[in-house]
Amino acid sequence: MIRSELIQKIADENPHLYQRDVEKIVNTIFDRITQAMADGNRVELRGFGAFSVKKRDQRLGRNPRTGEAVEVEEKHVPFFKTGKLLRDRLNGK
Repeated sequence: MIRSELIQKIADENPHLYQRDVEKIVNTIFDRITQAMADGNRVELRGFGAFSVKKRDQRLGRNPRTGEAVEVEEKHVPFFKTGKLLRDRLNGK
């Protein structure tokens, strides 16, 4: 499901809301999650999962074409850990 499909589904299930208002709500939620992670915070949605940021240290990598050693800088990457409820539903429990 993509963002526009999510917005449409929520708008369809809540006919008392305008689609533009649903779009603002969805965008605000995603913006807040993104900003919290950019600030280094963890975001937990109970039953769904938790978003966090993991740090990858600087390392020596290889260029796959030439095999030449390349220095890879440290970086921060998003990480998602599923919640128990989501895991159980995916596994048919």
